[in-house]
Amino acid sequence: MSNDHDIGVVGIIGGTGKLGFGLARRWALNGVRVIIGSRTADKALDAAAQLQELAMQRDIHTAEVSGMDNFAAAQAADIVALTVPFSHQTAILNEIKTALQGKILIDTTVPLVPPRVAKVQMPAAGSAALIAQSVSGPGVRVVSAFQNVPADLLQQDHAPDCDILVCGNDKDAREQVVALVRAAGMRGYHAGSLDNATATEALTSVLIFINRYYKGHAGIRLTGIGETSDRA
Repeated sequence: MSNDHDIGVVGIIGGTGKLGFGLARRWALNGVRVIIGSRTADKALDAAAQLQELAMQRDIHTAEVSGMDNFAAAQAADIVALTVPFSHQTAILNEIKTALQGKILIDTTVPLVPPRVAKVQMPAAGSAALIAQSVSGPGVRVVSAFQNVPADLLQQDHAPDCDILVCGNDKDAREQVVALVRAAGMRGYHAGSLDNATATEALTSVLIFINRYYKGHAGIRLTGIGETSDRA
């Protein structure tokens, strides 16, 4: 798949973790320019080299992926995806928020509270996405997405059989994230304002319970509608 949406460069903060690396893999192998961010640049560079090697094995010569520390990745990117545990979210946002100003921030955070991660436990602020907006400030357009796709499925060659709910207060920002969902080989749907991220984040704990109970890798699929990614 070529990058035909003029997406620009996507920086993935925490890009060496399961979710971050999975998204980096799906985007880089499908023509999106990716910067993997990590607390240490060496770790990010190692992950980028792994993806470059994988691309060459698949005879993909258009993959553009690099590695930097988190702040440098956020600064160099056009769109930034935050893929870190909830316990690290606020600290890392405080570290990079000056580099986020004027950009779209994709917040993938789920407020899981170990060890009872299969129980919905939402923060007092309402959701991780609302925390991200509060910490980042009004100069950052926060969009919530990718909470309900199992990270393990992103590591596979075929696209996950999952739909992605995209929440945000800015329609254009949501649409750019929907385009990134498509670039990753999945279907993305506008799911309303950032307040609605409370529901999508909470759903993750429900899916964790289901996957444990049935020993599966369940995501979500929407029924009764067609391809509606160009609609609000």
